[in-house]
Amino acid sequence: MKQTIEQIQQDIADEFGGIDDWMDRYGYIIDLGNSLPSIDDRYKTPEHLIEGCQSRVWLNAEMDADGTVSYTADSDAIIVKGIISLLVQVLNHHTPDEILDADLHFINDIGLAEHLSPTRSNGLVAMVKQMKAYALAFKARQEMDAAR
Repeated sequence: MKQTIEQIQQDIADEFGGIDDWMDRYGYIIDLGNSLPSIDDRYKTPEHLIEGCQSRVWLNAEMDADGTVSYTADSDAIIVKGIISLLVQVLNHHTPDEILDADLHFINDIGLAEHLSPTRSNGLVAMVKQMKAYALAFKARQEMDAAR
């Protein structure tokens, strides 16, 4: 059975709860980034770059046949790649409504927000905003298709 966004966030909080030292947490975030499936090179274009990130972050989203959104992403910065990996882990394969309604509290729960530089925090906000913007666009398309 598919986990809810809430359950995935709880799993992440539990995982990080077992790691006390922030250097070890950064190491874990880097490992997550390294395990992020590669984004197709055709999406490493200016259209897929997230505005507001200091490093380069590419994000692509597609609507699956089952009505859920699939994200692929990459970054040229190892910590940022780990952060986008966490976001993909939480939001991937959920419906646009689930994504739009999600309160991504795990970011604060694991202490990530307070351990990021201001520019990385701005980038994190930009990543979440772009992922939700994709969900909103897919929701609008679903509503238009339903109205036909």
